[in-house]
Amino acid sequence: VQVREKKGPLRAAIPYMPFPVAVICLFLNTFVPGLGTFVSAFTVLCGARTDLPDRHMCCVFWLNIAAALIQILTAIVMVGWIMSIFWGMDMVILASKYGFKERRIIF
Repeated sequence: VQVREKKGPLRAAIPYMPFPVAVICLFLNTFVPGLGTFVSAFTVLCGARTDLPDRHMCCVFWLNIAAALIQILTAIVMVGWIMSIFWGMDMVILASKYGFKERRIIF
């Protein structure tokens, strides 16, 4: 028996980044909501993989930009700030699980 988490398109668009980059994005998301997510969108253009292999790179890029905008716009009511911190923690978790050892990322 295997249990798999079903992710929505925004959450599945979080890229697998190198661990140091993911930590920087978490740091940015903690102090400026959405900034780390915005930076992570550009790692998709550099070849970072996501859980959306059937979507084009530009589509995944725009999904990450949309997530960053949602975080920025809803930061006023604290929802975006909390979402931004959780997004950064997901980046670090994905980086620690699926770092350079399984995927090659070009920087």
